[in-house]
Amino acid sequence: MASSPPAVPVLDRAAVDRWRRSWDEAMAGFLPGAAAFEQVLPAVVEAVCGGAPRRILDLGGGPGVFAERMAGRWPGAEVAMMDLDPVLLALAAAGADGRVRVHRGDLTSSWCGAVGPDGPYDLITIVMTIHYLTPGRALALYRAARSVLRPGGLLIVADLMPEAGLDRVTGSLPPAAGLAWERWWDEVRAAGALRHLLDERQAVFAGRVPAEFAPPADWHRRAALRSGFEQAGVVWRWGAHAALAAIA
Repeated sequence: MASSPPAVPVLDRAAVDRWRRSWDEAMAGFLPGAAAFEQVLPAVVEAVCGGAPRRILDLGGGPGVFAERMAGRWPGAEVAMMDLDPVLLALAAAGADGRVRVHRGDLTSSWCGAVGPDGPYDLITIVMTIHYLTPGRALALYRAARSVLRPGGLLIVADLMPEAGLDRVTGSLPPAAGLAWERWWDEVRAAGALRHLLDERQAVFAGRVPAEFAPPADWHRRAALRSGFEQAGVVWRWGAHAALAAIA
């Protein structure tokens, strides 16, 4: 199901900026080499789109930090993001200053209705999100993304995509990343400004367990091709993490 984002509470802007900045720092532990990925992304996008994309959608966009950076990179683009977490959506709406359209939607169910009117899109990004889904839901996400991309549009999926036989190189997620994640949520709870949204978040995610689905990149390539994309392949890798580009 999809719906409008929650009403944004009155928040101290300095606190919003601090939470969004510290979120970005914590997430860097979950996507090692994130800075390198964000350097590669514009070159790939502009090569495929023939210049700056006009309409962009970031799925699983959290507090909107990545979507906002894309809006800064391509100031003429219409940028939207979608997430399910009411706390993160409130921070995105409060912090993006209207540069990013914020949608609420659930990637485990039918979500295209929340964003379809803004499309079709030139670019869809899904960063460190697809591993939450089961294989069937992940395949459905590829199909849904294809349905709201224009012909020739681009999907970028960045996530854990380990290569067999490189365990000593790729390793596992550093424990510090998980600790930073826990500290971030502890700080938000302690502040109290988002208490009612934290209660809503607990209800939304009750019983939801991340699938921790992390197949190799070839699974993602096959899923994209099965979903109607014309081409698909890895355009960036950093250890166990990779980014797959799929052209509609």
